Amino acid sequence: MTLFLSHYFSIFIHLLVSSLLSIIFFFASFILTSQKGDNEKLSAYECGFDPFDDARNTFDVRFYLVAILFIIFDLEISFLFPWCIVLGSLPLFAYWSMFAFLFILTVGFVYEWKKGALEWE
Repeated sequence: MTLFLSHYFSIFIHLLVSSLLSIIFFFASFILTSQKGDNEKLSAYECGFDPFDDARNTFDVRFYLVAILFIIFDLEISFLFPWCIVLGSLPLFAYWSMFAFLFILTVGFVYEWKKGALEWE
């Protein structure tokens, strides 16, 4: 049982440190910055819409495309974490299978890049 838990100890430490740093940075941003609003904070954000307008307005489909591409590539990259944890005990087939997976992921990313899905125009 201790051998089983020792594999997950590094993940636990990583989650603990990242959670602690997130909490510290979150509260430090309230303590160290001014909280008064100005014209820049109340202006339209990157999407160009008024943040205090009606939420039922239509907007460009490119926002959905960027969100879907982010989710796809972000979820595929998350497969690397368990692979990195057990990398030392993997057989050679599993090692090269992950490289095939990363190659396919890279081909997909280059395809999206060449098609212009990452360009905003």
